[in-house]
Amino acid sequence: MSIVSNTSNPVKVNPITFQCLVLTSTNYTTWAIKMEAIMDAQGLWESIKLAAGMAAEEKKSKMTRAFLFQAIPEDILMQVAKKKITCEVWEFVGADRVQKARLHTLKSEFEALRMKDDESIDEYAGKLSRMISKYNSVGVTLEDKELVRKLFDTVIEKYIHLVASMEQYSDVEEIPFEEAIG
Repeated sequence: MSIVSNTSNPVKVNPITFQCLVLTSTNYTTWAIKMEAIMDAQGLWESIKLAAGMAAEEKKSKMTRAFLFQAIPEDILMQVAKKKITCEVWEFVGADRVQKARLHTLKSEFEALRMKDDESIDEYAGKLSRMISKYNSVGVTLEDKELVRKLFDTVIEKYIHLVASMEQYSDVEEIPFEEAIG
């Protein structure tokens, strides 16, 4: 058996297109992981993580910048549009002030959270647990006492007698969130 190669008709490799996740106020960690993987697969990550004093290849730098601009919301885009060096764009997006803005949004979301009339305790506790993950994604920890207080303050009226009983016989500041749900 022989293998015949036809060099006059080379195989064309279809370029893979990657869909960039758009950065939101709650997904920075996931966004950063996915963006790094996409840019690394495209051979562009090196233009962000260059050694000090090294310059990125201009075409790669422009492509990396375009990927980043595609994956950030307009308000951040307007702040980084003038930055020509991709590592500056990347660092700005992860900067403290952007993280603080995300945290502010999360705090507002947490404060607005209320149990609905048709919701079970488990469903509502699930919402509160998801807030833990969102806070963790920006490097902040929601303490059990904050979660327990939120749970007790926002349950629907039919659970008020349980809350009153728990507050009367337990130190609300010391109850683990999981125990308060149980």
